[in-house]
Amino acid sequence: MSGGVGPTGCDISLPKEPEVDHKEQQDHSVKSLHKPITTPLKAGFLSFRQLNCLALVIVLSASGMVSLEDFAFVVFSIVYMYFMSKMAFPSLHSSKEPLVFDPQKKILRIYVFIGAIIGLYTPIAYILQGIFEGDQEGIQAAAPHVFLLASQVFMEGVAFSGRFSTPIRAFVPVFYNSRRIFTIVDWLRSEIYKGHSGSDKRIYVGRALALANMAFWCFNLFGFLLPVYLPKVFKLYYSGHKEDD
Repeated sequence: MSGGVGPTGCDISLPKEPEVDHKEQQDHSVKSLHKPITTPLKAGFLSFRQLNCLALVIVLSASGMVSLEDFAFVVFSIVYMYFMSKMAFPSLHSSKEPLVFDPQKKILRIYVFIGAIIGLYTPIAYILQGIFEGDQEGIQAAAPHVFLLASQVFMEGVAFSGRFSTPIRAFVPVFYNSRRIFTIVDWLRSEIYKGHSGSDKRIYVGRALALANMAFWCFNLFGFLLPVYLPKVFKLYYSGHKEDD
C-alpha cells in the first residue's frame, strides 16, 4: 500500500554491478544532486508485496466473497488505465518521469506503514478470526475493501513499472480510493446494524476497524491525493512536456 506515492523502499529495483570504480561512484553521486528523483530505466519486476496482494485477490475471488461489481471494477480499471495511457497521458522518456515524493523519506514510510496496518493487515486478521467464529456477515462486509485495496497495491506496482506516465500512476490510487470509500461505508453500516453473529468483543472491534478505515482513507483521498498529490503530478508531467518542446 502506498497511498499514491508508489512502491516504497526497494519494491522495484535493478541488479547492480558487483564492482564499481570509486571515482565513478563519486561522479555519479555529484551528478545525482542536480537531478530529480526518477524511476528506473527498466523496471519490470513486481515486488514480493505486490505478488502477495495478487495472490490475495485470487483467493478472495475464488472464495466467493467478492461481488461481481467489484470484480468488474478491477477489470475496468485495467482497461481504462491502458486507454488513458495511450489517449490522454502518454509516457515521457523514462529518464524524465520523476517521482513526486522520495519514497525513502521517514515520514512517508511511516504513513504507508500505518495505511497497510489499518487497511490491509488488520482487516485480513479480522476476516480470518471471523471464519473461526462463524461471523459470515462481518466477513462479507470487510472482504470488498480488502479485495479492492489488494488490487490497488498490485495495480500501483504495474503503474510504477516504468511503462506509464506520472498521471497514470496517480490515477490508480485516486480511482481505487474513491471506490473503496463506498465499500467502507457499507462495511461500517453492516457492523453497526448486524446481529450477534460473533462475540461482543468482535462487534466492537469490527466497528472500530471500519471507522478507522473510513477516517484514514477519507483523509488520504480528500486531504492528500486530491489537494497535494495530484497538483504536483500534473506540474511535473507538463513541465516535462515543455522540456521536450
